[in-house]
Amino acid sequence: MGRDNSPKERQKQQLERKQAQRAGYDRILIVSEGSKTEPNYFEEIRRLYRLHTANVVVRPSELGTAPIQVVEYARKLFENGDPHKNIQPRAFERVYAVFDRDDHDSYFDALQLAESLDRKIKNDIKQDIDFKSIASVPSFELWLLLHFEDIQAPLDRRKVEKCLKKHIPDYFKGATNSFELTRQYLTIASSRAHQLASRFTAYDAPEPFTGIFDLVALLTTLRN
Repeated sequence: MGRDNSPKERQKQQLERKQAQRAGYDRILIVSEGSKTEPNYFEEIRRLYRLHTANVVVRPSELGTAPIQVVEYARKLFENGDPHKNIQPRAFERVYAVFDRDDHDSYFDALQLAESLDRKIKNDIKQDIDFKSIASVPSFELWLLLHFEDIQAPLDRRKVEKCLKKHIPDYFKGATNSFELTRQYLTIASSRAHQLASRFTAYDAPEPFTGIFDLVALLTTLRN
């Protein structure tokens, strides 16, 4: 009997190969508000640190860009998977929803929803997973700016981007080399972000805050 070569069977075979190729470190799903800026940044880290695509998956939200939609899509993608993207249901130990404070009405609801899911849902090997929000106040660009400036007071999105362009004149939304352009200052940016986190939380908007440093620290040390 000939081998079944239907699209459904090919997708199943691809999923099985991907599962067999996973590395020994945690499987991580990152869902972002932005469709280019954040995915490009995290994909750049994944490639540079040679993290397996079966272990680190980065996807933009397909439900919308509101924070609550980012968290809801992260939960949906974790629970249901997506065979068209070779993502199996519940195939992660950690899920991160990345979004900005900006002027979003659902921002605080998104923080609370993520908290309610943390360690409350199980993966495919019956482990409680980490489900975390990675928020930035006012925006992801604050994290990039911290590589160059020690920000201690609230700034709006436009001001952050204006300041960032002083250091990276060619910066634009969706840039593909943001990590490479800032990498040499990663240690000081992480220190500054950590200091902000010791003073403020994601709930203290408009005070400056970003949780990106935690996620970057995880990704850059996964293989250690």
